[in-house]
Amino acid sequence: MKKQLIAAGAAAALFALTACGSSNYEATPVPTKPVPVETPPAPGTLPLKCDNALASYAPDGPLPAPGQFPAGSYMAQIKQRGRLIAGVSADSLHLGSRNPISGDIEGFDIDMVKAVAQALGVELELRVISSPQRLPVLIDGSVDIVARNMTINCDRWSQIAFSAEYYRSGQKSLVPLSSNAKSLNDLPPGTAICTPTGSTSYTNLRKNFRLLKAVTADTDGGCLVLFQQGKVFGISGDDTVLAGDAAQDPYARVIKGERFSDEPYGLGMSKKHPEFVQFVNGVLEQIKADGRWKASYNKWFAADLGPAPAPPKPVYGRVPE
Repeated sequence: MKKQLIAAGAAAALFALTACGSSNYEATPVPTKPVPVETPPAPGTLPLKCDNALASYAPDGPLPAPGQFPAGSYMAQIKQRGRLIAGVSADSLHLGSRNPISGDIEGFDIDMVKAVAQALGVELELRVISSPQRLPVLIDGSVDIVARNMTINCDRWSQIAFSAEYYRSGQKSLVPLSSNAKSLNDLPPGTAICTPTGSTSYTNLRKNFRLLKAVTADTDGGCLVLFQQGKVFGISGDDTVLAGDAAQDPYARVIKGERFSDEPYGLGMSKKHPEFVQFVNGVLEQIKADGRWKASYNKWFAADLGPAPAPPKPVYGRVPE
């Protein structure tokens, strides 16, 4: 698939990559067949103990300047390569979606990896991935980092590493504007509700609403298409994603009172490079402190979810295996 070059205009982008040049991304793939569900961990690979899934690796001192990375570190490898490769969504409005005018992929998740690329002093290459591909592309080394509204949990820690929490979402549901439902419990048994394949949203839906019919799609956008085609009655997922769906469909609404999970988002990375996770955690601390995190939130979410809350506080204490 031929890569295209994203022009990173300093005035237009929230996180202009002054030393990073430009960003590249591949064209959004059109799914032709169902994508397999995330591969479950092999027997014996789960951590013996996971007291707190949110615990990540503490930064190792002050954030180093671009190019001043320890020899042999993964940051030095990325710097030598000249670009950070990030797996992202291109169809989740406000999180990671393609701007129909500029063609750029933009959103809150994109701002997070732009900040990492800027701190590394490299360009940013965006690779569009589906929800079920988030773990496999990190395990096989296709990407350096994944920023695709991924929930931190112990099962995933057995296969990949996470940054400290960078956003706290929660699962809600979207239904037709004409529906009087105040909860998914108000819907008749067998009502079809869509969630992305391989997501915690699917697990939560099956756990909390067993009488409903859980339908999956490869992407968040795929669920919206099924909803608009009348093939499912509603969509259940992270409030950030549903806010974007409702913004695209005037005949849809998010059920406001019902939130049945907490979804702490983390940036995914390989377990092979804990020093890179420590570096990314240092970047997240920096953008939370200097106002860039708040500015990004207000740009993408404030209109639908209200003013920016305080950014999530990092939790550390995990020791590299």
